[in-house]
Amino acid sequence: MPTALLGRAAELARIDALLAAARAGRSGVLVLRGEAGIGKTALLEHAAAAGLPTVRGAGLESEAELPFAALHLLVRGADLGALPPRLRAALDGAFGLAEHDPADRMLIGLAVLSLLAEEAADGPLLCLVDDAHWLDRATAETLLFAARRLDAEGVALIFATRAGDHDFPAPGLPELPVGALPPEVAAALLDAGHTGLAPTVRYRALVESAGNPLALLELPALLAAEIPGAEPDQPLPQLLRQAFHGQVARLPAATRTLLLVAAAAGAADLGTVLRAGAALGAGPAELTPAEQAGLVRTGTGGVVFRHPLLRSAVYQGAALPERLAAHRALAAAATGPENADIRAWHLAAAATGPDEEVAAALERTAERARRRSGYHGAVAAYERAAALSVHDAARARRLLPAAETAAEAGLLDLARRSAERAAAVAAPDPATLARLDVVRGLAEFGAGRPAAAHRLLLGAAAATEPTRAARILIQAVHPAWYLGDPEITAVAAAFARLELPKGDSVAPIAGYMLPALRSTYTTDLREAAATAGRLGADSPRDLVQLCGAGLVVGQDDQVGELAAELIAECREQGRIALLPPLLFFRAEAELFGGNPAEAAVAGAEGLRIAQDAGLGQWVSQHHAFRAYLSALAGDERACENAVAAVGGATAPGATWAEAAQGLLDLGLGRVANALHRLTALTEGPVRHHVAAVRALPDVVEAAVRLGEPDRAGDAVERLAEWSRRSNQPWVAALEQRCLALRTGEERHYRAALHLGARPLEQARTRLLYGEWLRRAKRKTEARTQLEPAAATFDRAGATPWAARARTELAALGGAAPAPGPGPLARLTPQELQIVRLAARGLSNRDIAAQLFLSPRTVGHHLYKAYPKLGVAARSELKALPLEPG
Repeated sequence: MPTALLGRAAELARIDALLAAARAGRSGVLVLRGEAGIGKTALLEHAAAAGLPTVRGAGLESEAELPFAALHLLVRGADLGALPPRLRAALDGAFGLAEHDPADRMLIGLAVLSLLAEEAADGPLLCLVDDAHWLDRATAETLLFAARRLDAEGVALIFATRAGDHDFPAPGLPELPVGALPPEVAAALLDAGHTGLAPTVRYRALVESAGNPLALLELPALLAAEIPGAEPDQPLPQLLRQAFHGQVARLPAATRTLLLVAAAAGAADLGTVLRAGAALGAGPAELTPAEQAGLVRTGTGGVVFRHPLLRSAVYQGAALPERLAAHRALAAAATGPENADIRAWHLAAAATGPDEEVAAALERTAERARRRSGYHGAVAAYERAAALSVHDAARARRLLPAAETAAEAGLLDLARRSAERAAAVAAPDPATLARLDVVRGLAEFGAGRPAAAHRLLLGAAAATEPTRAARILIQAVHPAWYLGDPEITAVAAAFARLELPKGDSVAPIAGYMLPALRSTYTTDLREAAATAGRLGADSPRDLVQLCGAGLVVGQDDQVGELAAELIAECREQGRIALLPPLLFFRAEAELFGGNPAEAAVAGAEGLRIAQDAGLGQWVSQHHAFRAYLSALAGDERACENAVAAVGGATAPGATWAEAAQGLLDLGLGRVANALHRLTALTEGPVRHHVAAVRALPDVVEAAVRLGEPDRAGDAVERLAEWSRRSNQPWVAALEQRCLALRTGEERHYRAALHLGARPLEQARTRLLYGEWLRRAKRKTEARTQLEPAAATFDRAGATPWAARARTELAALGGAAPAPGPGPLARLTPQELQIVRLAARGLSNRDIAAQLFLSPRTVGHHLYKAYPKLGVAARSELKALPLEPG
């Protein structure tokens, strides 16, 4: 075992297992996390020595604000021509090689996933990423998206990053902490690297290093006072930098100059470093002493330092005038339009005060980064441009897009701070102030303060021209929805005061949404969407919120149809970030339509994409919806786990989570608990939410079963009002069922069945009616209601309800046994998606493009699904009943 890997048997075993899985065709990811010098890079080198084809990348501190800088290095040399045209265009756009719609960064992640899968097509592939904490955020997000979707490609992906997850958060990925070496191993490593140490130096080295391998190798010289001016009583990273700086200090002055240029240059090619060095009087030969000392190596990747702390030591150890000169030289050497962004950042690093020319260059860099989906880099560039601006007006003008870009990227705290600074440095005109208030409003809503968000957004709408005001008011609907009817009314009133230009595409959207959010039937959802589309609405983005409003009215079928159309558009356009809300609305529509299995398919995909995209609101909502499906199935543990993932009582999914727990209690016979939960939900501040309104029949059932029908009065009245406003027959059927429960009059049961609710609701009506008939000693009629109810519950997987129906049938004598699960029930939601698409004739590549997976992962899921379905080939899938219904 190499000396650098002493004491790392457990870590090596974990890495070797990952590599073995890749050789067997299974992908895996591992995040090595530990302090500087702890040995992460040595572990990466061990993986690289295993003989697998390897691609490598690394984060660089000096390039952390350049969007996709690290990704460009990682995929250079890859065959981009193997990518489908849409993915190739996305990657070209990310690298600034072509214009590309920045709507979706995850499309770039899918391109990287596809590249890795192609590279692994003929055998396993190892991908190593060192210093992940210095990755630019655009690259980090892209690689994490790909990492979470690796499955059956045979790719082993290993990240190495510093301890603490604030710089490289990787939730959901396997992690391996790399800690200090045990004392006996540390002593062995020290003795192997240094012979003849004085006992006092050896003791201090062991103490100061605290089991850090790099410190054990580099500190003894410093502690032996071989380096003049050593100050050992410092934190370990500073001690290591000092040790490295001592080694650099012995080099010739021209060599130190060239090393400083290389340290400031990041991943610049060797030619750029040498041109900049020549401008400062240091030629190529000056690198030789540093190479002979083992401090750097040179090649096609430029100048590579032995350790990132050595790079840091070189840069921080130089005097300020020397660092400024290095950046100026690098800016001059970075010629050509393709290096404009690098040149701008070097000029900014060399600036010692306001400089309008440099600020303008950085502003252009920010605009390019924004177009390339590099939102974090764009914000940093706008912020730095603002700091370098000569006049307050220019500073405010640059802080405004910084704030808007941060809001677009979900960096709401940063967005709010930038907006407040922009408002403070100058007196903005009303239009600019309105734009800043929109940013602050979105930030307030994201922070859980809907009242402040509502106030800011309404104020912004009042201060701007009608077309923009209409779009701001559409944004104001969401916080108003969380507050209640008065706030929704205020938004509607503000919209009514607008004089929109004839043919404005927002008008039909708002004209449908605002009455709908007050549960008032206005027009058909499909008509509103079609009209907005004809008038030039951005589909699917502008039409997403119509789906949510349609569920409030009760136009569930139309919502399902529209959501399906918009989901298909998102897949075609690569607008992945819009999929979580659309899949959520599709899942709700499927559930309400009586298809919980279909709801699970949509919900599972929505949750996965929301987690990949870091869309916290939709992660919470999808977890809550998963809890509701688990409650319907009577799976208490799964329900509890999903509720725990929602995020608490103030999380976006809290309403659905509470409804889920109430339904679980009702299904499992804990009627008092159910009534307590559901009454609090349906009479509380969120009583107008979809989940709360749909829980009204559960409140009535719980109250009657508990023997307290008077507690259901408000719920029945609200159902009657909703039925009147929505003009939906199935809502009227629910009202009749609840009247039957409360009054005990059979005519209401008959009316409910005649109106024809959705399958699950119809089954629940039959169950309740059957129970009523059994108690009335009308056994034959009871059986005619209970048997179809039990069959419907069985098909839906509503286990507690099916059991209750069978209990009633048993009381009548001769109940049929519960059927076993059908073959489709054995499939996971993702497997069901994949086999359906395969049955329709789509290839693995086509399916992968639709579901944002690699083709090999699609093939792996099909391979697992065939035995569950009892088929041996793809051609047999067409004969199976795979589609809904």
